[in-house]
Parts: sequence; structure tokens; C-alpha cells
Amino acid sequence: MVALAVAAALFAALILGLGALTGARAREAMGELGSAARSLYDTAALTGNTCRLVMILPRDDSGDFTYRAECASGPVTSAMDRDQEIRDATKAAVEAYRKRSRGRDAPPDPLSDPRIPASGTRSSSTLLDVLDSERARVDRAATYSAFTTSEIQPRKLSGVRVSVWTAHQKAKIDSGLAYLYFFPQGYTERAQVTVRQGRNVWTLLVSPITGRTSIVDGEPEVPRT
Repeated sequence: MVALAVAAALFAALILGLGALTGARAREAMGELGSAARSLYDTAALTGNTCRLVMILPRDDSGDFTYRAECASGPVTSAMDRDQEIRDATKAAVEAYRKRSRGRDAPPDPLSDPRIPASGTRSSSTLLDVLDSERARVDRAATYSAFTTSEIQPRKLSGVRVSVWTAHQKAKIDSGLAYLYFFPQGYTERAQVTVRQGRNVWTLLVSPITGRTSIVDGEPEVPRT
């Protein structure tokens, strides 16, 4: 029994050593990330909702690399887009409110005192109610929730180090949270995801227009523009 236990330990160590030598886990990570990127690209284009790949990068070799997919319930893609959509929705709501008010008898100006209903009669819907409703609608569309399919499941991989660069970053991220966004208009961010295992280094390149992925040896330089 002792001899069998020693033999099993030696065999496990041999397998781990061969895996590190060939970069088996790094290759596995490359394949899974490429498949997830292509699937999320298609999902965003078909559903009209923005999706993103969330990657949690360990700070050292002892941590696990994990990733998951998330999708929003609308096409709002960033904080800047969210703020612009809120402004557009507010403008449209004010104009619609004024049009409805013109058909009533001498309504008060809702902008001067939005707490006053737009008619002489009591109403439960004021301009503030409308604006709050529009803001809530935009916020709901900008909220991401977990997205899973048979091709995309939350995953945890050990023994690899990952760094991520996307077009909205100034430099690569090698620890913490990294995001790769897929937009409903049929494009994504230009991205480079580098995976290391021992001396093995590969980089997943993501095309922004087609969403296609390719794998190259080594770690290309981050584009300056």
C-alpha cells in the first residue's frame, strides 16, 4: 500500500510537470476564452443587449483565474452612454409632458414647480414621477446580470497567469477585475488576453469588427492608439 501511494504521488507529479512543460492548462484557457468571446459576440448581436466577459485575475501564482459572462437588459454600454440616454429620455419626457399640458386649461409650468400636476385637477403623475420613471428604466437597462449557456459557464482555472488589455484601457491589467464588452451593433473591443503557464505564453487576439479570435505565440506589444 505504501509503495502504491508513493507510485501514485510520483505519477501525479509527473503529470503536473508535463502539463506545465506543454502548457496544457494555458491552451485550455485559450480555447475556452476564445469560445466564450465568439458566443458573447453573437449573443449581443442577436439580442440587442450589451454583454461582457468578466475576468478575475489573481495577484500571484497561488490564486485561481476565474471568468464569467454577464449581459445587460438593454444596449446601454457605458457610464457615458447611460448619462446621455438619461438626458435624451428627460428631454423627450419634458416635451411629451408639455404637449399633454397644452390641451388642458392654463396648466402651471411643470419646470418651475414640478411638484404641481400639469392640470388644475389632482393627478398622481407629475413631471418628477415621469423623470424618475425614465431614469429607473435606463438604470435597469444598464444593469448586468449573470448569463450562462451550454457554451458559457462560470469557470475557475488554476496554474495559469492572465493579463488583459482592451481598447478602453491605457495599460494591461494583470490583477483584479478586467472586462471585455460586446455591443449589440455587431462589434466588440479590440483586445489582447495573454495566458502564461511556466515558459509557455500565448495571446488571444480579439477583432473589434468581426469578433473573430486568433492565438499567437508570445505577448505582442499593446497598441498605442
